[in-house]
Amino acid sequence: MSDSHVLQKKEQFSRLILLVTSIIGVWVFIQIGLFHLTAPNAPIIFLLLVLFLFIVELFPLPVWNGTVTISFSLVYAIYVIDGLAFTIISYGLIVAVINLMKRRPLRIVFFNPSVLIISVYLAHVICSGLYPVFLHGDHSKFWHGLIHFTLMMIFFYIVNNIIVDIVLAVRPQVYSFSMWKRKMLQELNSFLISYGYLVLFYFLGSQNRGRIDAVSFFFFFSPLVCFALLSSIIANLKKEKAKLKALFSISSELNKKIATSDWLSFLKNNLQEFIDVDACVLWKRENNGWWLSFASGLVKEDTGLSPQVAVSLDQMKQLKVFHNVKNEVGPAGAVFSGEILSLLYAPLILEDELVGMFVFGRGRTKSFIEEDMQSAATLANQLAVLIKTKWLFAEQEKRLILEERNRIARDIHDGVAQSLAGAIMNLETAARKFTRTPEDSLRLMVESTEKLRGSLKEVRESIYALRPYLTERVGLISAISAKIKAAEQEFGIKVSLETRGPEFHLSPMVEKIIFDICQESVQNALKHAEASKIEILLSFQKENVLLKVKDDGKGFSLFQAMIKAREYPHFGILHMNEGAEKIQASLQVNSKERAGTEITLIVPRMGIEGSERYDQAYAGR
Repeated sequence: MSDSHVLQKKEQFSRLILLVTSIIGVWVFIQIGLFHLTAPNAPIIFLLLVLFLFIVELFPLPVWNGTVTISFSLVYAIYVIDGLAFTIISYGLIVAVINLMKRRPLRIVFFNPSVLIISVYLAHVICSGLYPVFLHGDHSKFWHGLIHFTLMMIFFYIVNNIIVDIVLAVRPQVYSFSMWKRKMLQELNSFLISYGYLVLFYFLGSQNRGRIDAVSFFFFFSPLVCFALLSSIIANLKKEKAKLKALFSISSELNKKIATSDWLSFLKNNLQEFIDVDACVLWKRENNGWWLSFASGLVKEDTGLSPQVAVSLDQMKQLKVFHNVKNEVGPAGAVFSGEILSLLYAPLILEDELVGMFVFGRGRTKSFIEEDMQSAATLANQLAVLIKTKWLFAEQEKRLILEERNRIARDIHDGVAQSLAGAIMNLETAARKFTRTPEDSLRLMVESTEKLRGSLKEVRESIYALRPYLTERVGLISAISAKIKAAEQEFGIKVSLETRGPEFHLSPMVEKIIFDICQESVQNALKHAEASKIEILLSFQKENVLLKVKDDGKGFSLFQAMIKAREYPHFGILHMNEGAEKIQASLQVNSKERAGTEITLIVPRMGIEGSERYDQAYAGR
């Protein structure tokens, strides 16, 4: 028997238990509740207790990574004052209405109150049989009450948990021992709180302090109601705060990982902190096709998309929820296992362009609420920006590679090719003149040899330029240190390097441009400024990377340097500016004649170059 068939059988069996329990609960509700209903003994007190019971059930108490209701003391108070019929009717109707308000599936709307009705009824029957056994001897009213509500509570919780455990054990979803243990700890908290309140209830009731009216009940139970209400509100606020914190954390980390390839693993490991789902699949849309980025949870091994499904995804431009996949599953439903019963489609759209699709699945129908939809939409928007940005980075990288290829082609055409053509012409001329004028032939051969040597040097330089850049091989700081060491050996001038803050990852292009600007600044100071001292500062800060190169040379007029750079192009100020613009950095050159030069480069991190670091050092001088 296949796994899918086994899961289907378990699902059918669990639904059968839900149906049988609901039928029994409705039967008890009608037979015991409606047919034995009389006028309440104290209508005002009854209405007050019903109101309190509704509030406590609507706002469950947060405990042990879950929630429980502490309503049994109110249920028992209704039972003692107005009897079993009023207890079953009020308890069942309140729980059913709250389930409807929370948009639970219809079978859950009937099952949840039925379990509680059956539990109250069986606890009443068992307690009625065992209660006389414990009444031997002369005991006080408080002792009688203590025995009665203790028996009622114990058997109510036992019956309720047995039924729920059976349903959880037979359903297709995993019900582990740790989950059972956590549920029992939650129930124990509910039991202890309710039991303590009932002890106080009977203790105060046995003191003969006069007539007990609605005001007494109000002041006695209002702390319990307020405690449940405030605890639930505080828990919801903490949950929203945690969700916002998770969103901020995910957004910040994803932004930092745009330039890296491990953003998918980070998203997969941290997704549950933001939106709790049983399965999820992320597709990216590239080149008019859909490509799987990652799949997690209850997902089939075959996650491929047929052409028809791909067309359907192309047309989905808005957030959409399928509350029951058996009625309507959506285009990607075949990707998820049979345990997934509801799906949420969150398209990744940026500037009206569909760049991906995030699909979330849960094992319960109608389990996606408005808050989940908002969370999914927020995450989808963040991922759309990330995917689009990575695509733009890739396009920029391709453009830079194309520009580099064109530059190399121009260099070869204007340099090596021209030198080789000239050498070939000289050799051909030398061959023709060899018999008549050997002297001219020898001169032409010597010239050709020099040209060929020059061409060989250019070819070697081109080959060296095609190798991985120095910063890619050894890192930015090591590359700058190597350059300083070579400059000191060649020119005999002291060049100091100061680094601040822990070094973090930078993209290869950023490191290359920082190194090129630093190298050109040092070369200019050594060759043109006649400097005797050069100071370099490289500071890795929280928001920026700062490079500062300062010399004590003769300086220059910036205006005259710009004019000269336009007339005689080389990697000077203009090219340094172009490099800074490529990485959205700012370049500042401060120089005066006979007053030295200071070049400052500030590269914004933009959250994409690595993990967040803090540099407490003062960057200025």
